[in-house]
Amino acid sequence: MSSPTHAQKQAQSTTINDFLIVNKIGTGSYSEVFKVQRKSDGHVYALKKVSLENLSQKERENALNEVRILASIKNENIIGYKESFVIDNGKTLCIVMDYAPDGDLYQAICRNKKSRSYFPEEQVWRILIGSVQAL
Repeated sequence: MSSPTHAQKQAQSTTINDFLIVNKIGTGSYSEVFKVQRKSDGHVYALKKVSLENLSQKERENALNEVRILASIKNENIIGYKESFVIDNGKTLCIVMDYAPDGDLYQAICRNKKSRSYFPEEQVWRILIGSVQAL
């Protein structure tokens, strides 16, 4: 029997075992975000694991809606969505996104606050314009 083609491999379901977890990069109320590397091609991504177990029906719908929204948006000012899948018998939603090595805006604000520094005015304008374009 011949080995599967690239298209057939893409059609197969992705699992958590397809990724090597490099380190944890964030924690939220219902989720954790990890820097991961896809074993098959070495690409680095951010993988958000959302625990669905203790969520209300409305909160579950919101989590799934986040996936639909991310999947439908292509904008240079919004982190890129790659794919999603469920693990742990439907208890955990995994969302694979582009990895931003410098973190997000909140992390940049925290770094500046900690170092008691400010964003240069030019950077503030770039962030504001990018945010408006994303909207």
